[in-house]
Amino acid sequence: MKHPLLLTIGFILLASLTGSAQSLRLHSYTPGEGLTFSSENDYQMTLRGYLQPYFEVKKYTDTNDPDLYPRFRMRRLRLRLTGNAPRQRIDYRFQIDLSGTSEVGEGESDFLLDAWVAYQVTKRIKISFGQRATPTDNRELTMGSQALQLVERSRVTSAFASIREFGLFAQGTFRTWKGSYIRPYLTLTNGDGLNAFREDYGGLKVGGRLDFLPFGLFTNFGQFRQADVMRERTPKLVFGGNMSFNRGMSSRRGRASGTILYLNDLNEESLPDYLKYGIDFLFKYRGFSALGEFVGSQAFVPDDITQRIRNNGTISPNFLVEGEQDVENYVKGRMMLGTGFNLQMGYLFKNRISVDARYTHLNADQHSFLNNGTFYNRPNYYTMGCSYYLIKGYGAKIQASFTLVDAADGSNDINSNPIEGNEWIGRLMASFAF
Repeated sequence: MKHPLLLTIGFILLASLTGSAQSLRLHSYTPGEGLTFSSENDYQMTLRGYLQPYFEVKKYTDTNDPDLYPRFRMRRLRLRLTGNAPRQRIDYRFQIDLSGTSEVGEGESDFLLDAWVAYQVTKRIKISFGQRATPTDNRELTMGSQALQLVERSRVTSAFASIREFGLFAQGTFRTWKGSYIRPYLTLTNGDGLNAFREDYGGLKVGGRLDFLPFGLFTNFGQFRQADVMRERTPKLVFGGNMSFNRGMSSRRGRASGTILYLNDLNEESLPDYLKYGIDFLFKYRGFSALGEFVGSQAFVPDDITQRIRNNGTISPNFLVEGEQDVENYVKGRMMLGTGFNLQMGYLFKNRISVDARYTHLNADQHSFLNNGTFYNRPNYYTMGCSYYLIKGYGAKIQASFTLVDAADGSNDINSNPIEGNEWIGRLMASFAF
């Protein structure tokens, strides 16, 4: 089991909060929203969870590779415990994943997802500390996995998002004029993604987001869910921007500490800085929803880097790019640099069938890991999807999608063999939540 210390702290916290809540009784239950227990002193605790069995098949249009590549797996299997004590002005969340896959389907995930405690400073300002999703990612990452409009998140998310970070988070909700709201967010984190118990490389990451809701708040947390299940009676819109600066990053996009390390002549750590910025929006009205996102990134490479640490721990002075020693562009070539945008929309009919479409574009810098032939090097993604919500809300649904992918010259298949054509991906997933 990973991160035993953090798990222990989490269980101690939950035990202490639960112990202070006497005579807990079932208050309400809505499929997909969880079991909510309450006590006479206004304490509330909600237990929810969901599972998502998943099937995927991939095909390359290259006539030299006529095979299909199928894949079955448990996409997500999660349990979440949340609670709040209004009199003490404390909230918390504890969430684990048992599926063994990452949020964006790349490699293995950590067992522990969320573990944070929040304090309501005023009615409008809240500060939280711990591990949680960061508002400095694109808007799609503020939305729960069980409430996605399509089977998978967009390729913009997998290319640029750090997903979860450990640190200090502040957020506010302020009513302005004529029923509109602004929501500012500030973050100060370790910049390494999930909490690192081993050596923490690099410096801190500072960032923020500012959202504006001109037509008021969404119904039932609809700002943080994609499809318009609630069928908003009046137009709802949120748009905003985010920016973050990671001082000394030791990974491709700030998701895993210590995976890419560099040294100077004195064998001291010397790491590049990483700037990320973006703008996005979400619109909902009477079953129609639209999501748009733009993300960009830049790297700043220190000029004293002279060595790199290989995966096996050995040190190399070689930074060859096209046969020449080029430290700056070698470093950039291992990072997620460039821009990308995602635009998707859909309509949920009253019979609970949703039809959705998405277009995603990635524009890699000349020196960027986005040019990697096996995992990226694919500028365009065209997706059509259909979902059937078995019950009202997010408690149970079946989703299918078909994605056509433009593969640029130099792309490879999943076995790192060169391909000449494009590829398509078919996905099918069921989602069941309590």
